[in-house]
Amino acid sequence: MGPDESLIKMANTAMKAPDSQTQSQDIENGKAVLDHAADALQQLGSALDANFSAAVDVIHTMKAFKPNENGSKGRLIVAGIGKSGHVARKIAATMASTGTPAYFVHPGEASHGDLGMITRNDVVMMLSNSGENAELSDLIHYTRRYDIPLIAITSKPASTLAKHSDIPLIMPGVGEACPNGLAPTTSTTMMISLGDALAVALLKRMGLTADQYKVFHPGGKLGQRLMSVAEIMVPYADLPLVNADTGMDQTLLVMTEKNLGAAIIINEQKEVEGIITDGDLKRHMGPDLLSKSAAQIMTRGPKSITSDVLAVRAVDEMTKVQGRYLTSLLVIDNGELKGMIRLQDCIQSGLL
Repeated sequence: MGPDESLIKMANTAMKAPDSQTQSQDIENGKAVLDHAADALQQLGSALDANFSAAVDVIHTMKAFKPNENGSKGRLIVAGIGKSGHVARKIAATMASTGTPAYFVHPGEASHGDLGMITRNDVVMMLSNSGENAELSDLIHYTRRYDIPLIAITSKPASTLAKHSDIPLIMPGVGEACPNGLAPTTSTTMMISLGDALAVALLKRMGLTADQYKVFHPGGKLGQRLMSVAEIMVPYADLPLVNADTGMDQTLLVMTEKNLGAAIIINEQKEVEGIITDGDLKRHMGPDLLSKSAAQIMTRGPKSITSDVLAVRAVDEMTKVQGRYLTSLLVIDNGELKGMIRLQDCIQSGLL
């Protein structure tokens, strides 16, 4: 047996499904960890007090959103070491994506020059389960020296970090899920959840709207689902428009030229009277079709939507019609035709 065959045999052996007893034990172990985390989060929620609101307040009003003498705004600086550092990076990213300017600063790098990134107009939030990491000391001293608000997230109220912070957020000491009580598991779950709680509380304090939220998520599925009808619709200038007395021969030419799968019938005041879709053409197909007028073929009272709503709502309107779906909706604001949004364009934009 060659070396490659030996490796394949070893891989196949390793991939062999465990016996039922092993599977049951694995599932029980997994459930125990999740139950432990769920209990910890319940305790964390019950432990929230005025300090949590104070943390939201200091980030939102005291420094982070208050322009300094140069007109610039402060930021939330999030720091941590090891696994707490990974959580700190995630919290900073979540804050930034929900409207709170935030950056991660590595405490070790801060001691070697990155302290200069932190200004007196910032707020620092430091994460450490024990609150006694030596690498945090320089950053703690810096915040005390320059009167920079310090928020601590730790499970040790008597720790150096907690005692020197302005706002200690103390997590319940429920212990780690790790059987040796060493690997950061439950503590990091609580940290990341507490960071999410702060971010959402700040978001609600700011009253961040879906349109404002999209500013921080222009790409990806989230940004696409926050697009408005106005961003996807075909504008008025590109619409296939005809009058009610326009013959179907001319109407078909307009439909072919614009290639939007419809013709919109308007009067002299540019008010919508009806629409002709491919479905209307199929229903009236016959040897006399071209001799008829647009008014004789059109569907009156076409469905419409306003330009300011989210495009996903337009998709819902087009796809939730009982027994069929619509290929397009007219976009009308205050009685004025503004454009047309098509299901095809919504699909191409990634909404489905």
